[in-house]
Amino acid sequence: MSRGLPKQKPIEGVKQVIVVASGKGGVGKSTTAVNLALALAANDSSKAIGLLDVDVYGPSIPKMMNLKGSPELSQSNLMRPLLNYGVACMSMGFLVEETAPVVWRGLMVMSAIEKLLRQVDWGQLDYLVVDMPPGTGDVQLSVSQNIPISGAVIVSTPQDIALMDAHKGAEMFRKVHVPVLGLVQNMSVFQCPKCKHKTHIFGADGARKLAQILDLDILGDIPLHLNIREASDIGQPIVFSQPESDEARAYLRVAAEVVRRLPPPAQ
Repeated sequence: MSRGLPKQKPIEGVKQVIVVASGKGGVGKSTTAVNLALALAANDSSKAIGLLDVDVYGPSIPKMMNLKGSPELSQSNLMRPLLNYGVACMSMGFLVEETAPVVWRGLMVMSAIEKLLRQVDWGQLDYLVVDMPPGTGDVQLSVSQNIPISGAVIVSTPQDIALMDAHKGAEMFRKVHVPVLGLVQNMSVFQCPKCKHKTHIFGADGARKLAQILDLDILGDIPLHLNIREASDIGQPIVFSQPESDEARAYLRVAAEVVRRLPPPAQ
């Protein structure tokens, strides 16, 4: 099975890579990736954090992290990440116009992924959080087979349709020997801001049931809350802009659980 596969090579200067994935789009994967990266930094200020957006067709990290512009090049002709909120960021969104569609076939996408993985000067990072595109296709396989990954975080809403694809996503990582750290149950519950009544819009505890089937843990529950959406849309993620809120604390707990489950970094 391993014949013909690329040899895994670490990203220079990066101790551990954490991928954030989902089988389906629209479940809050990028929002989770951004707030996870910020929560890792908030939980331990001694750690250096990077955020890599490999969603070539729909990069959203630039907007969520309030970043614009093109990366500068180092003396060795490597792209330097853009920095905001203490997190180093790289995205396809920095390399194309914001409104320009990326109309590429597979080979061009793979070439872009290779550049994002190998032609970025990250300096020294403790954790690199990778925001994966939806699905289980070429990009996911290319990333998983080219670099050593310390663990995958699977994001899903409690809805049955989303859980079907999250199941496939978790199984894909297992097939390529990437440890699955656990599931994040996103949009788990909505609480009315006026009457405080709680409604499970997408169903109750669906991700917990899937976690039992897969013999995985739930890393945390993130509520469906207007503040999370608004903070992301204006480029001020909630972990940064409202660190004392219940929503931010939920991400901080997820980050702590992720770190607790990571294997020791390779020497």
